[in-house]
Amino acid sequence: MARIVFCVKQQAEAEGLAYVPWPGPLGQRVYENIGRAAWAEWLAHQTMLINENRLSPLDPKHRAFLEGEMEKFLFGEGAAAPAGYVPPAED
Repeated sequence: MARIVFCVKQQAEAEGLAYVPWPGPLGQRVYENIGRAAWAEWLAHQTMLINENRLSPLDPKHRAFLEGEMEKFLFGEGAAAPAGYVPPAED
C-alpha cells in the first residue's frame, strides 16, 4: 500500500516517496511533505539547472546551490530558470 502525504507543493494528498531522497533535515522534510509527482517535477527542474549551469552534483558548492533551489522549488515561491534559458520546442 502506498504511503499518502499532504503535498505542500501541490496542496493536495498524494502518494509519498518510498525513501528519503536527500541527506539531512531537508531530505526528511521532503520525505514527509512532498508527493511523488512534485518530486518528479523537481527532478526535471534540477536536470535543467545542472545542464544549463554546467553543474557537477559532486562539487560541494554546486550541491549547496541545488539544495537551496530545491527548497525554493518545493517549499517556497518556486525556482526560476537560468537567465537566457529557452525551453525546448514541443512537437
